[in-house]
Amino acid sequence: MNILWKKIVLRSLQSTDKKNPVSKRYSDQELEEASKELFVVIRIFIRNILFITFGIFAAAIGLESFLLPNKFLDGGATGIALLISEVSSFSLSILLILINLPFIFIGYKTMGTRFALKTAAAIGGLALVTATVHFPAITHDKLLVAVFGGFFLGAGVGLTIRGGAVLDGTEVLAIALSKKLGTTIGDIIIIINIFVFSSAAYFFTIETALYSVITYLAATKIIDFTIDGIEEYTGITIISILSEEIRLMIINELGRGVTVYKGRGGYGNHGETTDMDIIYTVITRLEISKLNSEIQKIDPSAFVVMSSIKDTKGGMIKRRPFKH
Repeated sequence: MNILWKKIVLRSLQSTDKKNPVSKRYSDQELEEASKELFVVIRIFIRNILFITFGIFAAAIGLESFLLPNKFLDGGATGIALLISEVSSFSLSILLILINLPFIFIGYKTMGTRFALKTAAAIGGLALVTATVHFPAITHDKLLVAVFGGFFLGAGVGLTIRGGAVLDGTEVLAIALSKKLGTTIGDIIIIINIFVFSSAAYFFTIETALYSVITYLAATKIIDFTIDGIEEYTGITIISILSEEIRLMIINELGRGVTVYKGRGGYGNHGETTDMDIIYTVITRLEISKLNSEIQKIDPSAFVVMSSIKDTKGGMIKRRPFKH
């Protein structure tokens, strides 16, 4: 980023100060590359801002329209803030900031300055919206409150994560502790949430705690859905003596790209080996059945390995239509 701005400034000086030229003159090609880089940086910045902004308002709707009027909780730092707010009548907006401050500092130490600043802005924005913008209560049906409160809260957290920040600092704490204690991130989050929901059962009712668990589960599922996207992809590895025919089938019939590896297969009691081409491709889950059918037509004994992929970037899979 600094190099980019340096190029632009130097180019500006070249065109405005003819008597005192800078030591190095940048060509039109270099300036064009710098302009493209600047466009990408601005586009990503605007995208992240939009994600975080929509995430803040979605989470605020979940809190004010569903959870707060019905005294339901969520997990993590947000759940702790809701619990303390209900017990002590302390301002939720202030609690959201105070409880997450240590997690922001941990994020600064473990994830870097940019992440900490984004997270501080996101949490501060959520606190500001909950303090100044009041959304009406939509329903008091407990099941609807649990499900849709989790839906909006999860969507808010997921969108914020896609923008490069977090609205709940417990995940940052879980990442830091998992490295030191040798446990998984999920273990740490579960321990924190056991404390939150146990407290909800103590201060309110067991029924409220159980509904709060539903809220947390709904939020977790929506977070995954928001981060991973609607499309689900599957990585396919195919080992066959008829690899060339399979490769052409994938390209022509499915319209997908392939990667071919040179490999050596081992088999039999005496360790016989043979050289072969290994094919790798990425398809959507809707295309799995068609691919399997076509492989069976070419080589019924082909060895096929499938693995789930969260998302893809680049290449042709998102630009080429699905062929039925």
